[in-house]
Amino acid sequence: MNITGHDPNIIDMSTTASLYLIPVPLAEIEHGLCLPEYNAAIVRRTKHFVVENVRSARRFIKAVDRAIDIDQLHFYELNKHTSAADLVSYITPLLSGEDMGLVSEAGCPAVADPGSDLVALAHKRGIRVEPLVGPSSILLSLMASGFNGQGFSFKGYLPIDDRARIQALKDLEQRATQQRETQIFIETPYRNDRMLEEILKHCRPTTRLCIACELTSPSSWIETKTLAQWAKAKPTIGKRPTIFLIGQ
Repeated sequence: MNITGHDPNIIDMSTTASLYLIPVPLAEIEHGLCLPEYNAAIVRRTKHFVVENVRSARRFIKAVDRAIDIDQLHFYELNKHTSAADLVSYITPLLSGEDMGLVSEAGCPAVADPGSDLVALAHKRGIRVEPLVGPSSILLSLMASGFNGQGFSFKGYLPIDDRARIQALKDLEQRATQQRETQIFIETPYRNDRMLEEILKHCRPTTRLCIACELTSPSSWIETKTLAQWAKAKPTIGKRPTIFLIGQ
């Protein structure tokens, strides 16, 4: 079952099932501020959801529309512990002609997210994949950084090992400088301040760093400065959701 055209109330029953990639707000804000009504229409008509965490997914769906009967929905948990056999079983509704939604914890599913495995499987089985519009911390931070938006790379989490992480930072700085390729990465929130310390310590003072915190929230904060400037007034980031960008 798929929604067609521009009217979210029109359903084309003749088409095959789709795997909808359903974005989730990055912050606790009104959904209408970052998600189109079309997404809500998809959620209302979908009965099967593959999610990272059932509890937070239920909360998200209820926020979409309180009239949705959560107990009538089916949830399939997908995380680093999900086996290949479980993943294959999850697409059974799709193969039977029922739409499914893939939901991340925040932002766009299948980006820095285990959901990409499900999407790959859907393609292998000839299932239509439909990405929906929604917030991405990667693109939002890149837009606001002032860095090169035509050549960029998202690195996800850097290595935990101290020596490997320091080398990774130097490599990112080199690529940003020599190739003018914006380097984007994230850190576990409780290690944000440590990450900033290491960037300041091991990268050149002339290197430019953008720090983007709590994107789309009322307390959103985005600044780009050289490391020399950051060192003069080093912020305390704390556990705020943050994304870092190194660029020229």
